[in-house]
Amino acid sequence: MAENGGGGGCCPPMDLMRSEPMQLVQLIVPMESAHLTVSYLGDLGLVQFKDLNSEKSPFQRTYAAQIKRCGEMARKIRFFKDQMSKAGVLPKEMLGKENDIDLDDVEVKLGELEAELVEINANNDKLQRSYNELMEYKLVLEKAGEFFSSAHRSATAQQRETESPRASEDLLESPLLQEEKSIDASKQVKLGFLTGLVPREKSMVFERILFRATRGNVYVRQTVVEETVIDPNSGEKAEKNVFVVFYSGERAKSKILKICEAFGANRYPFSEDLRKQAQMITEVSGRLTELKTTIDAGLGHRNILLQTIGDKFELWSLKVRKEKAIYHTLNMLSLDVTKKCLVAEGWSPVFASKEIQEALERAAVDSNSQVGSIFQILRTKELPPTYFRTNKFTSAIQEIVDAYGVAKYQEANPGVFTIVTFPFLFAVMFGDWGHGICLLLATMYLIVREKKLASQKLGDIMEMAFGGRYVIMMMSLFSIYTGLIYNEFFSIPYPLFAPSAYDCRDASCSEATTIGLIKVRDTYPFGLDPVWHGTRSELPFLNSLKMKMSILLGVSQMNLGIIMSYFNARFFKSSVNVWFQFIPQMIFLNSLFGYLSVLIIIKWCTGSQADLYHVMIYMFLSPTDELGENQLFPHQKTVQLVLLFLALVSVPCMLLPKPFILKKQHEARHQGQSYAPLEETDESLHVETSGGSHGQEEFEFSEIFVHQLIHTIEFVLGAVSNTASYLRLWALSLAHSELSSVFYEKVLLLAWGYNNWLILIVGIIVFVFATVGVLLVMETLSAFLHALRLHWVEFQNKFYEGDGYKFAPFSFILTASEDE
Repeated sequence: MAENGGGGGCCPPMDLMRSEPMQLVQLIVPMESAHLTVSYLGDLGLVQFKDLNSEKSPFQRTYAAQIKRCGEMARKIRFFKDQMSKAGVLPKEMLGKENDIDLDDVEVKLGELEAELVEINANNDKLQRSYNELMEYKLVLEKAGEFFSSAHRSATAQQRETESPRASEDLLESPLLQEEKSIDASKQVKLGFLTGLVPREKSMVFERILFRATRGNVYVRQTVVEETVIDPNSGEKAEKNVFVVFYSGERAKSKILKICEAFGANRYPFSEDLRKQAQMITEVSGRLTELKTTIDAGLGHRNILLQTIGDKFELWSLKVRKEKAIYHTLNMLSLDVTKKCLVAEGWSPVFASKEIQEALERAAVDSNSQVGSIFQILRTKELPPTYFRTNKFTSAIQEIVDAYGVAKYQEANPGVFTIVTFPFLFAVMFGDWGHGICLLLATMYLIVREKKLASQKLGDIMEMAFGGRYVIMMMSLFSIYTGLIYNEFFSIPYPLFAPSAYDCRDASCSEATTIGLIKVRDTYPFGLDPVWHGTRSELPFLNSLKMKMSILLGVSQMNLGIIMSYFNARFFKSSVNVWFQFIPQMIFLNSLFGYLSVLIIIKWCTGSQADLYHVMIYMFLSPTDELGENQLFPHQKTVQLVLLFLALVSVPCMLLPKPFILKKQHEARHQGQSYAPLEETDESLHVETSGGSHGQEEFEFSEIFVHQLIHTIEFVLGAVSNTASYLRLWALSLAHSELSSVFYEKVLLLAWGYNNWLILIVGIIVFVFATVGVLLVMETLSAFLHALRLHWVEFQNKFYEGDGYKFAPFSFILTASEDE
C-alpha cells in the first residue's frame, strides 16, 4: 500500500488509496528567465500547465515563430532519419548533454547538412538514371544486334543458293531487307525501324495495339531479357523485353512513337551497320564502367556524411524535441507586456512545492535574471486532476482501472484491491499449476530481460505483454496456488502433500467410482483429494464445490465494494450516503445473498442434504411454509422472515429519503442569500475557475429523484445479476479443466497406446501445440477478460464513479516517449 518515494525523504510515502493532494499554483516569471524556467520544470515533471490563451489560435500566440522554426528543424531530422534508415546507418547513443549545444548552431548545421545531402542525392539520382539508361541501351544493342546479325546470315545463305557469286557480293553491300531484283527499283520502299524495351507484362498488348494502329503494316520482333532491369524513370526493378518494330512511312512512325510513350517503352537509337554496333557497345561499356566508379564514390561520400550525422543525431533530435515542447508550453502562458513577465497557472502535487521553488530559483540564477520568479498557491473550486504515484509493479494494474475511468479527485482507488483480487479471480478460472508454471517461466523471461527489452521496439501484442509482465507474474503465481487446491497438473492429479485418504474396499471399485471407497487415513491436508479425479462422481462434486465457491467469492467482493462506498462517504463527509445508501445496500445484499453464503458454509460444516435452491426460491414464494428436511438450523423460518422484511424495507430507504434530504440541504444552504456580501476586490490571487455563481445554481428535484430511482433499480436488479455473473468463475474453471483433460486423454494417452514412435511424436507435438495455443493463449485471454469484467462491472460499480481526469504534467520524459 505505501512505499517510500525516495529522494532522501523529500516526498511522502506513496499511497494508492487516494490521489495525491493537489494544488493550483501561479508562477510569475520574468521574460529573460522564462525559457530556462520551463526547461527546468520539464526536467522536474510535476506541473500540469493550464492554457491561459485558449481563445487564441496557434498562429496568434507569442512563440508561434519559434515553434515553426523548431518544426522545420524536426522535419530535417526526420529526413536524416529516413536517409540513414535507407542506408543502414544506425545513430549512435547520446553521450553528451543537450545543454552543451546551442539551438542556433544546431539550426545552421542542420541546414548545411541537408543542403549537402540533397545535392549528393540529386547527383546520385542523375548518375544512377544515366547508368540505368546505358544498361538498357547495352541490352538493346546486344539483343537487337543478335536479331540483325542472324537475319543477315540467313539472307546471305539464301542468296548464295539462288544467285551467282558476283550477285551475292553485290547483295552483301545492299540494304538488309531489299526487295528482289525482279522488282522495279522505282517501286522499292525503304523500311525504317525503332528499337527499345517494353515491360514484359505489357508486351503482348503492345504488339497487338501496334498491329491494329498501323493496320498490320508493321513487323514486330521481341526478345526476352533474362535478368531484371532497373527502369530509369521509376528506379524500380522490372522484367522487360527488347523489341524491334519495322515500319514504312512517317505517319506509321508517329503512331508507333505515341504508342511507345503510352506503354512506357524506352526507345534507343540503333544502327544496322555491324561495325557501328560493335563500336557503340564498346563505348557504352566504357561509359558504364566510368559511371559505376563515379556512383560508388558518391555513395561512399554520402555514407561518410550520414555517419557524421548519426554521431550527433540523438543529441540534435532530443534538443529539438525539448525546444519545441518548451515553446508549446510558453505559448500556454499569459503575457503581461507592461511588467515584461509571463504568468503561468497549473496543477502540481502539494509535496512538490519545495522542488518547484528550487527549480525557479535555479533558473533565475542561471539566466542572470535580476528579478526572481514568484510562486503562489491559488484557491479554486475547480476539480483537481487525479495523480497516483505508481511504480513498474503497480502501474499496469492502475492502467487496467483507468481504462474503465480515471478516479475522481480523492476518490477511493480500486487499484489497491485489484492488485490482489484481479490475479486471484483469474487464477480461480485458470487453476492448473502446470499451466501456471509455464506462464511464470514466460513472464520471468520478460522480467529478467526487462532492461534490454525496454529499449527495443516490440510488436503490439508483445508490447502489451511486456507492459503487464508483473500482472501476468501475479496471475501465474495465483494459478499455481489454485492449481494446487484443484490438484491439477495438466489435468493430472498428484498426491503431493499426503497419500489419498481413501482406498478401495475390494477390486470391484476400480471401475472409477467412489461408492466402493473407504476412508483409511486422515483427510487430505491441502486441496482436493486426488482420488476424486477420474471417478464418475468427479464432475457433480466439482460442479457443486466450484459453484458455491464462486458465490462466496462474489458476495465477498461485492460487500467489499459497498464497504468502499462507506469510506468514500466518510471521506467526503456525506452522511446522507452513509445512512441512505451504504446501510440499505448492505442490508439488501446480505439479507439475500449474504444469507445464501451463510447457508453454504453451514451446509459444508454440517454435511446436510438440504436443497439450497428450494430454500431460496420458497423464501420469496412461500416464506411462511415449514422447511422440513431443508432446515439447516433452529428458527430458520423466523430468520428468513426477518431478512426478507429487511430486504423489502431497504429498497424504499434507498429510493425516497435521499432526494428530499438533498432538496432540504439545498434550501437551507441558500436561504437568505438573495443579497450576497461583496468580496474583497483586491484579492487578485484568489480565483474562481468553476464559472458562474454557485450560490444561484438550480436544483432540479425531478432530475435528482429520477437519478436515484435508476440507481436503486440498478442496484436491486444488479444484486441478482451480479451474483449470477460470478458463476463465470465456476464455468470457466470447469471448461479449462475439461479441455485440459481432453487434450491429455484423447491426444497424449491415445498416441501412447499405439506403441508406435512416429505416432507418439506426432501426438506429443499436437499436445504441445494444443496446450500452448488453446490453454496458455486463448484460455489465458478469456480468463483475463472475464476477470476484467468482474472488476469493472460487479465490483467497481458499487462505489467507483470514475469521472475524473488524469494528472498530465509537462515532462520531457513523457514528451520523448510520445514522439517515439
